[in-house]
Amino acid sequence: MTELYDSIITGGGTAGLTAAIYCARNGLRTLVLEKSAPGGQILNSPEIENYPALPHISGFDYSMALKNQAASFGAEIKTQAVLSLSLSGQNKIIKTRRGEYEAKTVILANGGVPRKLGCPGEEKFIGRGVSYCASCDGNFFKNKNTCVVGGGNTALDDALFLANICSQVYIIHRRNSFRGDGKTVAALEKTPNVTFLMNSAVTEIRGGESVEKILINQNGEARELNLSGVFAAVGQAPETGFLAGLVALDAHGYIQAGEDCKTSIKGVFAAGDARTKPLRQLVTAAADGAVAGVAAAEYIAKNWQGNAVQMGK
Repeated sequence: MTELYDSIITGGGTAGLTAAIYCARNGLRTLVLEKSAPGGQILNSPEIENYPALPHISGFDYSMALKNQAASFGAEIKTQAVLSLSLSGQNKIIKTRRGEYEAKTVILANGGVPRKLGCPGEEKFIGRGVSYCASCDGNFFKNKNTCVVGGGNTALDDALFLANICSQVYIIHRRNSFRGDGKTVAALEKTPNVTFLMNSAVTEIRGGESVEKILINQNGEARELNLSGVFAAVGQAPETGFLAGLVALDAHGYIQAGEDCKTSIKGVFAAGDARTKPLRQLVTAAADGAVAGVAAAEYIAKNWQGNAVQMGK
């Protein structure tokens, strides 16, 4: 028999787990489906500095605390990837390899996946010198030359992390100024084994069994760099391909939902980095989760007889 939940949350990052806290505290039978480890991509961050009242906490400690908090209120958390959804009926159907679930509401909190550079050689060398997670793979490149591609906070933090491990770190950015935090830029400027390559783009990655060199275009001129590791940090793409045709997406694949987190389908809400929004940070993901969790409780209270939900604070 298909299990019926009040709310099923797809994704166990900050938005999904915060939604679980608010759903469970409002008396909803809540299930979080996360395909890997709870916490999302922040799990691998060595340090979080900008979350209010939690300075200098590791991504792992933050993620575990968030997971345990959700579980303490009664939310179930299962490691299962969502294969398909049916969202048009009053009860929503979610299928995984391990079973089928039914829910009165669904909160989509799938987050994003790293964007690719899109240059020749990238796909060939993934796992053999091309990486999208410096904190995960940086130690494989101890005392070697590496580069970080990107100009946001993730790229800058990755470069600072790698500078403590690698002989040389190049930061390759397509613009003439960084988008990331000025404090981190200042720290990198004082780091002797870090070199900025502005107005530059990687045009090809080359090697034999692993990465050996890259070609870049800097200010219209070709240049070759000998290095062993390429760390791409050029942003995220929403992990919403499986939602095409189910809910309204914008031209970039983000779920169309405003600050109320309501999607184009009744009873379906969106929270976190996969939602259309101007700022994607942990704190905004948490805010989305809270909004979506309360909205799910209110929706059930209005649409199911005998389901008067006691709203929590």
